[in-house]
Amino acid sequence: MALSREDVLGVLKTIADPVSGSDLVGAGVVKALTVDGGTVRFVLEISPKHAEAYGPVKTEAETRIGALHGVDKVSVVMTAHAIPAAPPDLKPQRRAEPQGPQKVPGVDRILAIASGKGGVGKSTVAANLACALAAEGRRVGLLDADVYGPSQPRMLGVSGRPASPDGKTILPLRNHGVTMMSIGLMTNEGQAVVWRGPMLMGALQQMLTQVQWGALDVLIVDLPPGTGDVQMTLAQKAEVTGAIVVSTPQDVALLDARKGIDMFNQLKTPILGMIENMSTHICSNCGHEEHVFGHGGVAAEAAKLGVPLLAEIPLHLDIRVAADGGAPIVVAKPNSPQAAAFRSVAKALVAKGQA
Repeated sequence: MALSREDVLGVLKTIADPVSGSDLVGAGVVKALTVDGGTVRFVLEISPKHAEAYGPVKTEAETRIGALHGVDKVSVVMTAHAIPAAPPDLKPQRRAEPQGPQKVPGVDRILAIASGKGGVGKSTVAANLACALAAEGRRVGLLDADVYGPSQPRMLGVSGRPASPDGKTILPLRNHGVTMMSIGLMTNEGQAVVWRGPMLMGALQQMLTQVQWGALDVLIVDLPPGTGDVQMTLAQKAEVTGAIVVSTPQDVALLDARKGIDMFNQLKTPILGMIENMSTHICSNCGHEEHVFGHGGVAAEAAKLGVPLLAEIPLHLDIRVAADGGAPIVVAKPNSPQAAAFRSVAKALVAKGQA
């Protein structure tokens, strides 16, 4: 008989929750439980102050579920949930001062690659920029923080699961001179990540602080599109050197890009510049140039904001094919005009001391 969620839940209901006195399921700390063949994954969403008490519980859950018939692998992650807001009270509430942004050990600079909306090529820009900076001799890391749509493992040609020698420190993977970590390396291809905000924030903090990045000149963070929990957590928890906003020239994309820029302004994160992606298309047969998504919109927006227009990246088949093949265009065809656009951005950032 095939292993089912009910089999796993049945075991978890027999394990006592160390805080509530109930079982783990009854206490509501078991989240995102998935049973994929013989692989069982779930999250224990707990308060940070109880992390030590749940250590033995995590071990017991792994051991007992691993003993079930049909189980090949058990993956349990503990992540802290957000502290609930104080209840309404007429008297003023004394609250602890929030801890400000901290430097990530060993990392000199952090560059956030952001976009207002999805589908504008933000992850492609992040991967190529990381490889271009590595080609300039920089020690580069790439954190794929696009939790719901992690694409960097495919674009950088990285596969396999990161190791953890002590159960706490995560060893990232490396390719094309770039040290990389992504939530996509922790899940099966095609498996959805069904997490709420507190779990996203916990995962991001773990990837920032528990990954053994080593000594890096720059850590590039590929953010999800929009203005949500991940962006806010990064700006509030880590010292971010600045953000680069990617947009296509069409008006709809620029509307969302403006919101992203306003978010970074509110979070006191400098905007280092904008990149216009899919700026122009040149027909490979006749050489005719066509602005499929319009042209010049990002340049006008950058001028209005007083920030540099870092590059106009063409819409070109080679860029897409290279990314799908696991070697970004700056690696696959380093001397091509398409690669030159990314390398010029890297050279400019290095020259300004921003990467």
